[in-house]
Amino acid sequence: MGIQSNIQVKLKISLSEQLNDRLESRAARLGVPVTQFVKHLILKEVENEDYPTFQASEQVERNTQKAFSQIKKSINASDFFKNLNEGQKISK
Repeated sequence: MGIQSNIQVKLKISLSEQLNDRLESRAARLGVPVTQFVKHLILKEVENEDYPTFQASEQVERNTQKAFSQIKKSINASDFFKNLNEGQKISK
């Protein structure tokens, strides 16, 4: 199962100097950047795991159905928030 997403997150970790040296050395021997090698290690670790999914409660299911049934009543509030943000910029 491949893991694909358009959303990127940054992960910051602290390593001992020795572990960092080993990581950099291994990545260099493979001819890849350290970040690519770390991604490879993570993917190999989780490749056989199913992505966790959870069953929604009955209340959540009812609320979701209610929301979908009312979607035609919704409005596009993007102009409201755009104007709100522009107003905040002016008042600063």
